[in-house]
Amino acid sequence: MSKKYFNINEVSKILDLKEHIIRYWDSVDPKTNKLRFEGISTKSRGGTRYFNKDNISKLEKLKNLIYENGSHNYSLNLANKILTLDKNIKSKDDINKNRNIENKSQNIKNIRVILNKIRKLCK
Repeated sequence: MSKKYFNINEVSKILDLKEHIIRYWDSVDPKTNKLRFEGISTKSRGGTRYFNKDNISKLEKLKNLIYENGSHNYSLNLANKILTLDKNIKSKDDINKNRNIENKSQNIKNIRVILNKIRKLCK
């Protein structure tokens, strides 16, 4: 994919999904007045949908959740919860990585203090 943005027809062919399904996933749910899925497309001022690599990746994950092995498995609500959970897990992983880095940094400082004390004792 060398293009930055794709139209719905191109995305439909890339993901082997019908355009009306993509439009449905990218539409507002009349019960909640919210988008069914956030971040599926970028819309122009005129309302034309454009899709970048991140949008296509999210659509592909959604397709895989809903149509696993060619059969319909999950409801849209459940798929949305799974995608949201996946996003939250990644952010928790990032927090844990930062904590590990901080812990290692503190351990290095502690080792340096100990080494300096040993050096002083050896003099």
